[in-house]
Amino acid sequence: MTKNELEPISPVEAKEMYLDARKHEVSKSTLDGYHYRLKHFIRWCEQKGIDNMNEMSGRKLQKFKTWRRDDGDLKPITLEGQLDALRVFIRWCESIDAVQEGLHEKFEALMSDLKKTDEQSEAILDGEEAEALIEYQRKFEYASRPHVILEILWHTEIRLGALHSLDVSDCDPEAEPLELTHQPDSGTPLKNGDEGERMIALNAEVCRVIEDWIEQNRHSVEDDYGREPLLTSRNGRMNPSSIRDTIYRVTQPCYYSECPKGRDRDTCDYADYGNYSKCPVNVSPHAIRRGSITHFLTEDVPEKVVSDRMNVRQDVLDKHYDKRDEEVKVEQRRDYINGI
Repeated sequence: MTKNELEPISPVEAKEMYLDARKHEVSKSTLDGYHYRLKHFIRWCEQKGIDNMNEMSGRKLQKFKTWRRDDGDLKPITLEGQLDALRVFIRWCESIDAVQEGLHEKFEALMSDLKKTDEQSEAILDGEEAEALIEYQRKFEYASRPHVILEILWHTEIRLGALHSLDVSDCDPEAEPLELTHQPDSGTPLKNGDEGERMIALNAEVCRVIEDWIEQNRHSVEDDYGREPLLTSRNGRMNPSSIRDTIYRVTQPCYYSECPKGRDRDTCDYADYGNYSKCPVNVSPHAIRRGSITHFLTEDVPEKVVSDRMNVRQDVLDKHYDKRDEEVKVEQRRDYINGI
């Protein structure tokens, strides 16, 4: 389609149409994330006098990328997230004849690859990715071991060691709590010792997944101390390294969607056993914890509640786990003040 065949539409109108088109597909927090990430592009268009998306080109997108990098003083991972959100938006704009076909592919070439170390230091499994992954598991791998691992980690924000420590008796499907107990003498200490012991509320859906896992797929075995672990292999309690490998495998985007780097899972070395952690676009167990915490904070769950639930001081939460953009925090504070 040539530029003359495009249908005129302003950046603001295109963004609103996009958000409206997605509002029944994703959660409110995910939709808010789209809004926050795209509003900088709208601001740039207004500053540059761009009132028609038909005018957008690879050169203009390069100028926006440079402007946003310099204007925001952003960390690489934050800039990458905002540019990726814009790429998806541009691809959607192609579908409504607002920009030239293939423009999003030009934009991909402008997005610098991040080093794995940079990405992991600030990486999170964001709400949209988590929803897509868990939705896939609920549909195609229901109550499997990888499924129950992701359900628990995402909805409880617990550490890998705490997940490893769980026994069948720690789960009560009727009362819907999950109990964490410090048991160093039988191989499952908690990071904060006795102070890490707590009850964590679960919703009915997560409880049902755990119950179905226990009834249908869990190996009926005991560990070396005669306990009945929740996560099992054929030989006993699943070890932490195997849990970690499972997380690296299932958070590879090609596992539940498509590879953002354009690789084919059938031929990709990162999809082979032993190479999962080398994938440049999956995440570590801690990134799930970080992403879950950020998600619930974005959903306006009070910081004190999140802090108690995850067993970490509030100042540590603010410094190391809360990865909301400053714009998101400002908007949430404004919404709170306006609601008083």
